Amino acid sequence: METNVESARSRLDGEMPALSVRLLGALAILRDGVPVALPASRKLRALFAYLALAPHPAGRSRLCELLWDVPNDPRGELRWCLSKLRGVLDEPERRRISTQGDTVALDLDDCHVDALEVAGAIAQGNSHLDVERLRALAGLFAGDLLDGLEVERSPHFNSWLIAQRRRFHSCHIALLEQLVASLPTDSQEAIVYLDKWVELAPFDGRAHAALLASLARRGEIGAAEQHLASAERLFQSEELDFAPLRAAWRAIRDQQSGTPLQPQPACLSTISQLIATPSDAGPVEPSHASLAVMPFVEETGAGGGLADGFTHDIITRLAKLRDFFVIARGSVFALAEKDIAPEDAGRRLNVDYVATGTVRSPAGRLIVSVELIEVRTARIVWAETFERRPDDIFTVLDDIGNSIVSSISAEIETMERNRAMLKAPSSLNAWEAYHRGLWHMYRFTQAENEQAKHFFDTALQLDPTFARAYAGLSFTHWQNAFQRWGDRDRESALAFESAGRSLLIDDHNPAAHWAMGRALWLRGEQDSSLIELERAVDLSPNFALGHYALSFVHSQSGDPQAAIGSSDHSRHLSPFDPLLFGMLGARAMAHVRLGQFEEAAEWALKAAARPNAHAIILAIAAHCLALAGRLDEARGFAAAIRKTRPDYRLDDFIGTFHFEPDAVALFRQGARRIGLG
Repeated sequence: METNVESARSRLDGEMPALSVRLLGALAILRDGVPVALPASRKLRALFAYLALAPHPAGRSRLCELLWDVPNDPRGELRWCLSKLRGVLDEPERRRISTQGDTVALDLDDCHVDALEVAGAIAQGNSHLDVERLRALAGLFAGDLLDGLEVERSPHFNSWLIAQRRRFHSCHIALLEQLVASLPTDSQEAIVYLDKWVELAPFDGRAHAALLASLARRGEIGAAEQHLASAERLFQSEELDFAPLRAAWRAIRDQQSGTPLQPQPACLSTISQLIATPSDAGPVEPSHASLAVMPFVEETGAGGGLADGFTHDIITRLAKLRDFFVIARGSVFALAEKDIAPEDAGRRLNVDYVATGTVRSPAGRLIVSVELIEVRTARIVWAETFERRPDDIFTVLDDIGNSIVSSISAEIETMERNRAMLKAPSSLNAWEAYHRGLWHMYRFTQAENEQAKHFFDTALQLDPTFARAYAGLSFTHWQNAFQRWGDRDRESALAFESAGRSLLIDDHNPAAHWAMGRALWLRGEQDSSLIELERAVDLSPNFALGHYALSFVHSQSGDPQAAIGSSDHSRHLSPFDPLLFGMLGARAMAHVRLGQFEEAAEWALKAAARPNAHAIILAIAAHCLALAGRLDEARGFAAAIRKTRPDYRLDDFIGTFHFEPDAVALFRQGARRIGLG
């Protein structure tokens, strides 16, 4: 993708590559600016377009399935098409069609491909693009992607084409929106781009409100009123709620009266606050991230109703996490029945993210593909394909669903944390302050922990009913007690108090029970701790931190086999979790209690290798390696600990945890071997 971006910059500097490909509009290939004659075969053109946009080499069987009927000779036709394409594309010293094994790839690295230029810019985020670059990218859209290239009796290709058109349609809208935000509100150029935005997204209230605001600033109240009446008829034809846009116009008109005409960039963030969520979607709390999971598309052979049931299950699981607002099933299915593209549905629902996917089952396999899209930028922030053999279809779907739900939750949390870090601390709302706190919390140092506490406190000042912020605050007090960064008894009491407030606000929030379970563990109340943690995972089986906390408690004085199972499950749900070192360390301690010292050493080494592993994790590694007889490695970790904690001894390690007597005896034995006793 970087290559494509660089080629785009070269084009803007006047350096046109010898070979150019136009996919936005009618397909065209140009060599030195002159159109290249292509064979008349529509399937050949479709094959070229598919390979041009494919992120990886494509298997021959996939290409045959995509374009040719099975009773014919699809592989023979594929070979013919590739031969003709080589004649068009290859140069004496450059072969652009490469075939390795059973895969086919198209090399366009040094070419200008308009669609790839757009996709590359969007993938890196369009907010950093200057006005000239935005203009150039918007100007590449000469029509729909591959205009007129539908292929008869090729449903798989046509389905792919529809999805790609929707993707680039959304990219076009995102670029126009960013352009409008970068231009003086009342400029004629802004009006042109706003008209195009409204044309492409006729039911996006933000587009209409931005156009109305621009017309009002130009003093064209009559034109704005005419547009408002036309938009109202359009919304009514689709039975959409027009009241939010009418209210937005009243606010714009009231704000405009008495205000001198001054060119300034359009404030779309202000405009978006004027547009409420459609009434059928339920209220979206403006300070929280929101998500719509559109019905997964069931391709031929997947089995009737499988995709709809799968979508419903994912929506339910995400809602149980209570991390963000999830649009109800009825709203997304109603929009899908109108054949509305996922990104357009996201704009109608005024959500931040949209998840969409497909389910297909060719030749005894189940393949589920899923994408998570940031609506306003049209950027794909996460995409994955899961392929399984459907020996037990419900078990397989459950496993795939676990991975999808956990990945979506983790990606949204990461996006929200990063966004909050880019804002001035004084401008944060409660949601943003909470995620700023998470960013600091996951650094696992005393100074960063204090910063996290500050931002959780800020979130709670802004919203005293924010249950997860209380859970985060409880975590900072828990860390102070666990790491001995403060008085253990006092910090334990504060962790318990904050967790209790979280539960009072939202007893159905798994994070509240997780915080309480950890606080009870600090107080030495293991049985009560396990009850709370079990409640957390009962409320949300996909809550990875709940499973990790169960592993943590069981690894010391509960069931070590259960600790191993919970550790594995937490890592399966969240393989890149900031607390991954703890998940691995808990497994290591469980192996010690089972007398499996070599296994304990290996898992402890994995924990210590994590970039944010703190001194206690290094101590687990030192003791486990000592018990495994790997004394040189163990002494190396002991030396590393003493660089920051010179007086660290076994009693510090034992006092940190709640081990049963047999585990204490084992760790004493290991400590004596490396001089920590």
